[in-house]
Amino acid sequence: MTRLTSSFWVQAYIKKLNLMGVPAFVVSHGDDTAGAIIVKVNKLNGDAILFERSFSLEKNISQWSKSQSGDEKELDELLSRQLSRDSDLWIVEIESRQGNAYLDDI
Repeated sequence: MTRLTSSFWVQAYIKKLNLMGVPAFVVSHGDDTAGAIIVKVNKLNGDAILFERSFSLEKNISQWSKSQSGDEKELDELLSRQLSRDSDLWIVEIESRQGNAYLDDI
């Protein structure tokens, strides 16, 4: 099974969001080929949601799931700690008052 590089996936995701009028930007540029990706949804009210991609052995596919939610400052601290341990990590932040990450189609 061929996988998209992390860089290509992030570029496509941000392009999709821009076409939808959803603000999105790269907070941390990780490894272009195989860096893990975290999507942070800023709800613009002090709260945020983090989504991570994982591989399902049962379904043999990658899928996105909510990993954390809560106070944005606390989640930013968590992300900073993760970045200090994993410099290959990508963090993409989007703004969505409803908390929608728009990951279903990508």
